[in-house]
Amino acid sequence: MSSMNRLNTSGRSQNKDQHLTDVLGLPCIENLVCSADETPEPIATTITGNIPFWIKGNFLRNGPGKFEIGRSSFNHWFDGMALMHQFHIEDGKVTYMSRFLNSDCYKENLEHNRIMVSEFGTIAMPDPCKKFFQRFLSRFELPSDQVTMRIRWKQKKSKFVAVNGATAHPHVDPDGSTYNMGNSYTRKGAFYNIIMVPSKKANPNDTLEGASVVCSIPSEDKSKPSYYHSFAMSENYVVFIEQPIKMDLLKIVTSKMRGKGINEGVYWDPKRNTVFHVINKHTGKLSLIKYYAKPLSTFHQINCYEENGFLIMDMCCSDDGQAINNYLIQNLKKSGNALDEVYNTMCRVFPRRFVLPLNVDSHTLCGQNLNTRLNSTATAIKTDKNKVFCTHEDLHGDDLSEYGGLEFPHINYSMCNSCPYRYFYGCGFRHLVGDSLIKMDLQGKQIKVWKHAGMYPSEPIFVSSPGAVEEEDGVILSVVITPNQDKSTFLLVLDTKRFEELGRAEVPISIPYGFHGTFRNRH
Repeated sequence: MSSMNRLNTSGRSQNKDQHLTDVLGLPCIENLVCSADETPEPIATTITGNIPFWIKGNFLRNGPGKFEIGRSSFNHWFDGMALMHQFHIEDGKVTYMSRFLNSDCYKENLEHNRIMVSEFGTIAMPDPCKKFFQRFLSRFELPSDQVTMRIRWKQKKSKFVAVNGATAHPHVDPDGSTYNMGNSYTRKGAFYNIIMVPSKKANPNDTLEGASVVCSIPSEDKSKPSYYHSFAMSENYVVFIEQPIKMDLLKIVTSKMRGKGINEGVYWDPKRNTVFHVINKHTGKLSLIKYYAKPLSTFHQINCYEENGFLIMDMCCSDDGQAINNYLIQNLKKSGNALDEVYNTMCRVFPRRFVLPLNVDSHTLCGQNLNTRLNSTATAIKTDKNKVFCTHEDLHGDDLSEYGGLEFPHINYSMCNSCPYRYFYGCGFRHLVGDSLIKMDLQGKQIKVWKHAGMYPSEPIFVSSPGAVEEEDGVILSVVITPNQDKSTFLLVLDTKRFEELGRAEVPISIPYGFHGTFRNRH
């Protein structure tokens, strides 16, 4: 294993070659999209090194695990049947088990031994349109069947709204209240809804009974809402990022009759700017000021906090939104020059910071940079009444390009969410999937890297140590897949400060590359 320290001496990246790369000789990763069998009973793992005894809980992960049903196959990576993984960690030992999500479509597919329900990139017959559209809206969601929820308006308790799906990345306030987002569709067009579910103390039955819609935001284009995977949240605000990855509702609802997948109705519109909608969490009021940025694509935010009248929003972005349609299974199974070509035509993702001034009113002058924060290269310029155009600051140096940018960001959430912070962690993408783990120190934009040829780690999950005082006190958990070596998947445990391996738990079976995960502490 290797752990490397690199310091950014140039200050700000010059955005060189973020759109295209010229990587050659990428190894084939075809085995990452091979179907796996579930392991319904816990099995032991082989421990190498040291798994800290204080780690006690379940590391849960989700991702596609079945790519064929009978003689029919899925076309897109996101379409595979969800396989849920559990690594139980206790007393320095680890057991592993997995089960397929027993969803309605999974049961229907198995019952008929073929694909019966259309997915993002796969068309099937017969198929109720409503079902596959709802599944698309939360493609990466942690295990749960999709339902349409009838949720109360926060301020109009007699009024309900039907909310379809939810993002895979809810946010939690210190009091336990959970926030999420879901769409609704009416004769007036599409709406993005901010949803709040009370804490367990206020909602002891842990149901959606007390859920409310904090705010409903109309889509800029009524019939073509934006795709979104997550949102940002600070102490007092929710920020919805309306990006120009658009969903053509007409194409989506008619895809079955046209013999096309849903992905045919999802497209990148670079003529549209990105809009940051800022909502007061406590009043549900949508800010009259609309913050704009150039066209960008974002799946994951890093952190968001308020400081001295500014809203600081950090997120992983690219300058192109077409990558979602490149993850066809046929692309992931390519090798040689064909694989290199797929990778080199995809836009890289990098961490960026936007600074939104909160105190903008009719007296604020147009044409001047409202970002007065020291040592910040981000800008925010009022261009018209109620309009502020923002440019970003890069949260990295040129050296991050060597690792293909960064995605799947995580922080010490319990300590730093909605607060100023110093560190975040993510996957480097010098391949179609993550092939390194990266720790970013925002003081000097210094990185540490864990990387080894032929190993593909999942998103890093931070687990805080008992009685932690410092932001770095804890470990990083990641599942590492080695597709070119039979049955050599392992759970990796890194010391967060040194970013070096403490130990690993080798699983005696092969498992596919997954998307998202979480750690449930049992202390």
